[in-house]
Amino acid sequence: MCKFLGITRSLIYYHLNKEESKNNLKTEELLEEKIKEIFRKSKNAYGSRKIKVELENQDIVVSRRKICRIMKKHALVSSYTVKQYKVEKSKCNNKKIANKVDRHFNNRESLEACVSDLTYVRVGNSWNYICAIIDLHNREIIGYAAGKNKSAELVKEAIYSIRYPLNKIKIFHTDRGREFDNKSIDKILDVFGIERSLSKKGSPYDNAVAEAFNKVMKTEFVYQKEFRSLNQLKLELSEYVYWYNNIRIHGSLGYLPPVKYRHLRLNRYY
Repeated sequence: MCKFLGITRSLIYYHLNKEESKNNLKTEELLEEKIKEIFRKSKNAYGSRKIKVELENQDIVVSRRKICRIMKKHALVSSYTVKQYKVEKSKCNNKKIANKVDRHFNNRESLEACVSDLTYVRVGNSWNYICAIIDLHNREIIGYAAGKNKSAELVKEAIYSIRYPLNKIKIFHTDRGREFDNKSIDKILDVFGIERSLSKKGSPYDNAVAEAFNKVMKTEFVYQKEFRSLNQLKLELSEYVYWYNNIRIHGSLGYLPPVKYRHLRLNRYY
């Protein structure tokens, strides 16, 4: 054919290679856009491992090395590199209540054991606080509240926000913060037959799941925002909780969101 047309064979190879190069470039650009989209939707939190899982969910197979290269190219830095800060701890609750969870955080049934803790958030020029209640079964945030004071009232508000039947909860575990030492909280737990469980004094590892969640929430949510009012904090916290429970994939749950994990486990029994 080349002889018939009077052209050299090398010219044909040049055009074929050039066309292939254009196609590769277009595929690369589409992949980069997909990675940037996943990163943005993760609230700038996902690293290469979770981005790889999300790509595989879309039938796109890419190595982590390539994902890292693309993230570096576009300056996609996970928010987990942000430096963490701590404020002074509250006084200790000295009640003689045993640690019924005893650091057994995994392989729990639904609502078998829930953990809770409070953390601080800068709102304007003052500190506000968030209380979250987490089901150890699937790490789902089942209750939460935000307020101006680190108090028992904030804990009660978080308990009342739980949409699951309270009488299904067996154990409510916290650290020994004074905000959890309250007669009205005790009454709520007694009415619904929920057992109390407290960490040992000076042992943050006894409430490691709640502590770890606070770190995750600050990295993915608190440090990404500038809150000017408590109402703004409450609205954006509600959005974050929905994303965390229904969209955010968790490595400890086989890269599933908590709500989907709960539904899949329930379907196994019916």
